[in-house]
Formats: sequence, structure tokens, C-alpha cells
Amino acid sequence: MIANLMMYARPELEEAHNSYWQLIRKHLAHHGIDSPSTLSQDADEFDVWKHPQLVLSQTCGMPYRLFLHDSVNLVGTPDYDLQDCPPGFYRSALITRADRKPVPLASFANATIAYNQTISQSGYAALINHAASHGVSLKPSLQTHSHLQSAYAVADGRADLAALDAVTWRFIENYEPIAKELAVLEWTDPTPGLPYISALDPAPVFDAVSHAITELPDDVRQCLGIRGLVKIPASDYLKVPNPPE
Repeated sequence: MIANLMMYARPELEEAHNSYWQLIRKHLAHHGIDSPSTLSQDADEFDVWKHPQLVLSQTCGMPYRLFLHDSVNLVGTPDYDLQDCPPGFYRSALITRADRKPVPLASFANATIAYNQTISQSGYAALINHAASHGVSLKPSLQTHSHLQSAYAVADGRADLAALDAVTWRFIENYEPIAKELAVLEWTDPTPGLPYISALDPAPVFDAVSHAITELPDDVRQCLGIRGLVKIPASDYLKVPNPPE
């Protein structure tokens, strides 16, 4: 069996994630569900998501709709209390350098745009779909493999624009000195946030996670930014459009 909460993992949050997981384990045990004592935060994401004994993990909406929805159980979606987003939803900040004069999105049509992965909802699909809805064609060209590295690429001038999910942007503002060198150009429309998934019956897992969230100490809750767990139908994830190839 395996579990991890790697999507928003960073060194400053390691202790908070571990505390959160121990509370989840306690409530899983109340349902008679065994779970690993520690999180496998450094494991390969697809090895975790497709593990036949997956207890709990968090994935991105795009991998869920492309590869995972028919092989994992949707547990629920954590609500990070994001501004201008329904509970459990999130959006992407289109980030550029703070010293750049405000310009329309169309001016980035031939710019260098950083992205983490082509299967990222917030770092790739949201950016392309948002631009297309405004009649603009954007072509991300610099792959960085993480939102944080996309932010650094913009800050140090290797890229002109990047899309960062709102939770990641919150953590960058909290912990990264480069935040002062960056600014939000625009926000994308909200879509369902990063869901928790499991190979187990999702009902008791949902219950365990929900109870764990209510028992989080205030300092841990503040670190993680989690307000609750909500149920968003799988159909809401599947109807989000994929960017054109």
C-alpha cells in the first residue's frame, strides 16, 4: 500500500503534511483501513496514482480526465478557500515580471512561455484555453517540469509568461524571495481543483479525510490552507476541455 500528498509538497510544509497524514491515518483506522505510516512524497506520480493498493493521493484534473478516471476512485476535493473560486475549485495566475509594463495577453503570442507539463491543467491547459477564449493563440515552449521552476524562469528572464495554479502561487508568495519580482497579468476561469483519489472504497476515505481536516491544529491548517473537503462530480472534471493539439 502507498499514500502521498505530493502535489503541494515543499520543505516548509513537510511537518504540516506529516501531521495531516497522521490524523487521516487515525480516522482510516476507525474504519478498519490500514495505511502506510509515512507518505511516499518522492515516489513517481504515476506509480502512485496507478498503484493497486493506493490508499490516498492527490492528482491534477487533467491526468484524472485523460488517464485515471476509469481506474481510480474519486474521493473528494480539498477546498483551499481561494478568492473568486467556488469551494474546491481553483484557477491559474498568469505570471509575468513585475517590472514589465501592463500589456494585453495578445502581445505574448510570440513570447517564450514556460509550462510545467503538457498534462497539467493549471500550468498548460488553463493557459491555452483562457487565451483561446479571448481570441489569442499561445504556444508554451519552455518546459520546466514544475510550477516553481516556471516562476523562476519568468523571474530570471528565460520566459516571459507562465501559468501557476493559485495554491502554488500562494505558497510562492509566502516562501519564495522571487515573488516580489513577479506580478499577476490575468487570472483564468475557475475549474475543479486537485482531487484526492484512492483505490479503496471512497466513502470511508472521504470521511477520514474530512474528520482529519476538522481536527487540524490552527497552525497546520494555516500552513496548508485547507478549509474542508467537498464532493465534486467526476463529470465536472471530465467536461473541462483539453487544449487543441
